[in-house]
Amino acid sequence: MKPTRGGALYAAVGGVSTALAATKVLYPSLWQDLRYLWISNRASKRISKYLSVEPPITIVDRFLHQVQLQPDKPFLLFENEVYTYKDMDVMSNKVANYFRGEGYRCGDTVAMLISNEPAFIWTFLGLAKLGVKMAFLNTNLRTRALLHCFNVAEAKALIVGQGPGLLEATLTILPHLQEQGVTIWLQGDAHPPEGILPLDGKIETSSAQPIPFKLRSSVSGNDALAYINTSGTTGLPKAAIYSYEKATKASFMFSFAGIRSSDVVYVVTPLYHSSAFGVGFTSVVEHGATMALAKKFSASHYWDDCRKHNATLILYIGEMLRYLCVQPKRSNDRDHKVRAALGNGLASDVWQDFQDRFGIGRIVEFYGATESNIRLMNITGKAGSVGMISPLIQNTSACPLYILKVDLETGQPIRDDHGFCVKAQTGEPGLMICPISKAVPFQGYKGNKDLTEKKVLRDVFRKGDVYFDTGDLMKVDKDYHVYFVDRLGDTFRWKSENVATTEVAQVLYDMQGVDEVNVYGVKVPGADGRAGMAAIVVSAGTPVDLTRWYAHIASRLPSYARPLFLRLTTEISVTRTLKQQKMQLVKEGFDPTLIRDPLYLRDDAQKTYVPLDLDLYRRIALGKAKL
Repeated sequence: MKPTRGGALYAAVGGVSTALAATKVLYPSLWQDLRYLWISNRASKRISKYLSVEPPITIVDRFLHQVQLQPDKPFLLFENEVYTYKDMDVMSNKVANYFRGEGYRCGDTVAMLISNEPAFIWTFLGLAKLGVKMAFLNTNLRTRALLHCFNVAEAKALIVGQGPGLLEATLTILPHLQEQGVTIWLQGDAHPPEGILPLDGKIETSSAQPIPFKLRSSVSGNDALAYINTSGTTGLPKAAIYSYEKATKASFMFSFAGIRSSDVVYVVTPLYHSSAFGVGFTSVVEHGATMALAKKFSASHYWDDCRKHNATLILYIGEMLRYLCVQPKRSNDRDHKVRAALGNGLASDVWQDFQDRFGIGRIVEFYGATESNIRLMNITGKAGSVGMISPLIQNTSACPLYILKVDLETGQPIRDDHGFCVKAQTGEPGLMICPISKAVPFQGYKGNKDLTEKKVLRDVFRKGDVYFDTGDLMKVDKDYHVYFVDRLGDTFRWKSENVATTEVAQVLYDMQGVDEVNVYGVKVPGADGRAGMAAIVVSAGTPVDLTRWYAHIASRLPSYARPLFLRLTTEISVTRTLKQQKMQLVKEGFDPTLIRDPLYLRDDAQKTYVPLDLDLYRRIALGKAKL
């Protein structure tokens, strides 16, 4: 009998349902992958459009386009000040015309030592309109480190902002700058000392006429837009080359959080860093949105500022969201307009707590670094994950990612009998790498080719191939979610086992009364490897139950990963980008003659942590204490 049309329809629907069910079983992440690729491909088309023309369409051109479209729209909200797109265009024109008159041309470099304030942005835009490169100097650097960063950039001049301490920092290196014939300008109302020129008066009287495009028409996508110094905790900073191409790519990062032109993006981290500048500022420009800028991060005033500026998107980094979660709860914690947060460095134990408490519907965690050619985005909301490397994404990406087996003592990939690297298994921590190509270049650092070469891996899977070495241990679960495990330098060996500091820290954060944790390894006389130690900030007014802490740690961690030493402190030092600093803690070790904080030693016989006094320290140093 001929089937009815209704029967055919039911059969078709049934077939589709079966196919969907089969897909869910065989490829559960397919729809997530397709959504990611759809967003990514839309952004890639725009990026390709901007970079494929000669000269390329740069972030400066995108800003000028927004000025034409919406001159009177607020571009920057800062404290009680409002600057429209037109306001910022006028101020940057004044900067450009003044420096043009002083003889600065496309290809020159000027260093900026400016804190978070409107002058940072109009100074940047003004110099960029001339095609001048900028060296963004960390405003916390002093003496040798500050001079090093200036010298590496080979800048002709230095612009000093009016932020606290910046003039004083400049004076400490002034003789060296004068020897090099460097011109130094000071912003603000303060009267500059001898050898430094006032800038604001010159800018105010300068012409506001638009800057001819031909003055920057020779720039290419690979040219440096700025030099951004890494915020590493060891050694002198490295000046990462931040190209026009990288800025263009970064300007689409907030696309994964659904940015719209009506959004207000709240930025509290330093503009001299690639997060605030490269993700926050450039995204606002590209999408014609508004940026609310704070001088610095303040956990106690954060949500008041979000309400004041009607922020709808926030940019986070490092431990920022944890600091917000440990603030005293308020009745108006959810009284804001923020719908999504985008950033990197969010620990999995904070993720859900932050969402539940503050009512943030969406968190988009990403993975990357100022100098790297890698971009991972977690658009699924999987807590703790930094993105996915599923088969579909791997096979369609210009930058497929691989995780290699690695020797944690040397930090080098393990190679097989043929000299090639070996891929890590699912769930196994390993070194993440990405191929270096024209599509995903790695430009490295200015001033030291050896530093750049250290980030390059060669002959990885075949002779002649070249990969970027992230220096990060990552792992992938069975559903292709990627997780950050540790920095290679932070992971240490104890009792012939590998210990990942971030994994230990997550366990310690679950202990009662713990506000903040920093885990690291310390040398013990006569012992191989490094013993685990944890600096812990205890909640105010919370009694410390060391026996209970011991039981918690013992139930959650293998013996070799349990911290041997505890240090109870009132504060853990972080960089301006809210990354914990370990170097000084490692240097001080567990020596009570160097440390005023209470110290404790794990006592497995008593199943608790006992006070570590000078006598016990000496016994450990002489090898007379059982560890």
